[in-house]
Amino acid sequence: MMGMMMTFKSKETFLLFGLFLTCVSNAVGQTCRSKCGLTWEECSCSTTCVSLQNCCADYDQFCLQLFPYSASMLGGSIFTLSNITFPPNERILCRYEGGIVIEGFVNAEGHAHCITPLLFETGWVPFDVSTDGVNFDRSGEYLSVNPGLLDPALTAILANVTRWQYYGTPNTVLGELQMTWNSSLIISAERVNIELWGYREVNSTPGTGRGNTNPLKAEWTYLYSLGKNLSNSGVFSFLPKPTQKPLSDWELGSIHVRSASHTDGARNVQGLWSEEHTMAWHLEQAFRDDSAGWALAKCLQWDTYENSLPNFLEELKDCPCTLAQARADTGRFEADYSCDMDKGSVCIYHPGGFHCVRSIQASPTYGSGQQCCYDKTGAQILSGDSTSGSSPDRVHEMGSLPYRVATRVPGFSHWLADVQSNFYCCLWSDHCDVYFARRSSMDCRRYEPPRSGVVIGDGNFVTFDNLEYTFNGRGEYDLVTSPDKELSVQVRTEQVKLKSGALREATRLSAVAMREGSSDVVEVRLAGGQMGSLQVLRNQRALPFTEQSRMDLTGVFVSSPCPENVTVMFASGVGLEVRAYQGLMTVTVLLPTAYTNHTHGLLGQMNSDLSDDLQTRLGQVLPSANATPEGIFSFGASWDILNETSLFTYDSKYLLDTHTRTPDSGSGLTPALCVPEGAGGPLAEDTLRVLQIHQALQQTLQPVVACGWLPSPRNGTKHGKLYIQGGNLSFSCDDGYTLTGSPQRSCLPDGSWSGEQAYCT
Repeated sequence: MMGMMMTFKSKETFLLFGLFLTCVSNAVGQTCRSKCGLTWEECSCSTTCVSLQNCCADYDQFCLQLFPYSASMLGGSIFTLSNITFPPNERILCRYEGGIVIEGFVNAEGHAHCITPLLFETGWVPFDVSTDGVNFDRSGEYLSVNPGLLDPALTAILANVTRWQYYGTPNTVLGELQMTWNSSLIISAERVNIELWGYREVNSTPGTGRGNTNPLKAEWTYLYSLGKNLSNSGVFSFLPKPTQKPLSDWELGSIHVRSASHTDGARNVQGLWSEEHTMAWHLEQAFRDDSAGWALAKCLQWDTYENSLPNFLEELKDCPCTLAQARADTGRFEADYSCDMDKGSVCIYHPGGFHCVRSIQASPTYGSGQQCCYDKTGAQILSGDSTSGSSPDRVHEMGSLPYRVATRVPGFSHWLADVQSNFYCCLWSDHCDVYFARRSSMDCRRYEPPRSGVVIGDGNFVTFDNLEYTFNGRGEYDLVTSPDKELSVQVRTEQVKLKSGALREATRLSAVAMREGSSDVVEVRLAGGQMGSLQVLRNQRALPFTEQSRMDLTGVFVSSPCPENVTVMFASGVGLEVRAYQGLMTVTVLLPTAYTNHTHGLLGQMNSDLSDDLQTRLGQVLPSANATPEGIFSFGASWDILNETSLFTYDSKYLLDTHTRTPDSGSGLTPALCVPEGAGGPLAEDTLRVLQIHQALQQTLQPVVACGWLPSPRNGTKHGKLYIQGGNLSFSCDDGYTLTGSPQRSCLPDGSWSGEQAYCT
């Protein structure tokens, strides 16, 4: 809000800027003002709960902090309220969304513990705490996570899970299976039970299916105990025995380790869950007698069932043409954790693959997901050529709204619809042709790469149409705004402070805030002002990434694999990459082509015409060909954000003084079109390095012409698997057959193949 004098004349004005705590109930605000004796104008309570202690000593009585903060969506996880103590053995009630109330406990040291409920959804879950059963006046949130993605230290670990899933098949060693867990996480339990639970989705009404109006019913059921009243030693081994129907009909499930003091199959009791897995070890004797034949029968049964379901492929977007594109399009695709080159390319379901990506968002109607796999050369692997090829998913791996219901449950629904069938047809039998007839790879002929724009920390901008300029204004600005698409991306800049402490006549990025539609507001800022790591805030509350590197928020996903890298992904496919390097912050914005002619702000209009990129908020266009430094400064200053549209957090006196009380629009800095004279050194070198990275990204995201997959001739062989411009294929015939048609074909610039189809006769 550069150039705006800020005063607070009313409570409403004060709240407008988020200067009052929004992460908990209003009781905190009343306490802050009454206990600290502050007026609205004087109160500087932080919008991040931790800082509230500066003006309110007992803030922790209301704003709860947890350890650990993530828990299995299956319930039974236990977390400690780490910033508050109670009288020993006081009664604690924890209330979750939907009115679920579970009794917690307070240990001898006064630390309170809550137990999470079964929810079948992921994301941040609010809860309240009461000591009298009437007033739930303490609030917090925990992160509900698919058990397969939870930190292994918080789970029951299946030793060599592949053996569990192949138990009873040829070449798999039988004998005992083993699992381990951290016994200290099952608090006050000297004895434990080991339970097997199963998941399935069944017709709620006979004759209905996924494609009909009557939905399937999700069932999560206790099946039987593997061991009872065992010592809580952290280790359990057993010899699996075949089951009989109806128990053997349950093929997907998890193992629960919990206190032996509860009745069999008790829900929402503290314990540890294993990852979900295909329970080959538990299946009937017929599976062990002839696993391939048993699996083939299941494969064909699944194939018949697929006939009754709608065509989910029609609403999926095509895959990126190359591995480089797939890794660059971070607004729409992310690494598949089951086949990730950064984790050793262990591709169980796509043997021989090098890297796969999955679509971030589920498709709008069917909740489906795209998968794209690539080899070491960067070429797409198609199922028509190899079982390593990608396979789109009828049900998105991460589930989809509204969650909780059949075909939408994170992890489990996808496993039933897409993974179990892979075991039937491919992994337990040799009939992948049946599987890939239903899950054939989608190529890249319709893929449209996103457009990118970037702002580098020291005031260098590259618009979506590739106009480069420098703007050294100090304040807060609209980087990208699209009222039609309800997208707002704002940046905050501050004056550069050198290591010597001297101020330089230039600015650098210090924060970016963003929202799309009714999504959560995500803010990313340099931690500690100008340090080399980043802090992420959601609706003005800091997000921790110590346990989970990826979070599903409202309308947006956020990933932070390390403190210097943050990726934000919106439902529309908009992506933002925020990087910090030696105090230099860089923001790259990736926009799908649907945003063409729908953007304004410092990154210009995305319309392939750089001449109109320097358009002010009032619609005046500064011709870029002869723009002066003063003109560019006026253009940039026009995108100073308005008070009522600010998405930023102001949780310190420094931020209040710097960004809401600037006396005039001129920051006192000299505007420049390039790095100021004498401003070389490490900062200039870092800027050049980032510019080179962005130029490489733009090259990667150039459209690629694809000609589509070609089959091998019957009784012959196809040589080559590259189906984009410049790709060449050759064909040969088996002994005794003669080739007709073209022995070689090339992918042409117009997207067609040269020559004629090859036949072997």
